[in-house]
Amino acid sequence: MGEVILLLADVVNFFHELIWGISRGLGLNFTDKQLHFWVIGILGIIGLIFIDIIFHMLAKWSITSISFLFTFAMVLVFVFAVEIQQRITGAGNMEFADAAYSVLGFLAFCVVYLMVKGVTKWIRR
Repeated sequence: MGEVILLLADVVNFFHELIWGISRGLGLNFTDKQLHFWVIGILGIIGLIFIDIIFHMLAKWSITSISFLFTFAMVLVFVFAVEIQQRITGAGNMEFADAAYSVLGFLAFCVVYLMVKGVTKWIRR
């Protein structure tokens, strides 16, 4: 797990330096804060447009699918926060397998929930 975080940090650092160099080469002379403002702002709005299109398509099919995706994203953030906290405090081992099993637990309970929901809906017909 620590290796994954270090790899992600290296990737982020590579792109940070690349964008920083391009902006300097164009004579923009952004501060680090200004660079973050523009890059995260642009990436965020692209992400919002993409997610908005997908969620509008999913809303026509099922609100539960949107609920699942939102909750899945929250679970991923929480799982990695727990793993990082374990690394910092030494309260446990920071392992990718722990994160994977955490996500599998969520997916297993989702399957049970969706089955109960489906059966309930089928009975009500």
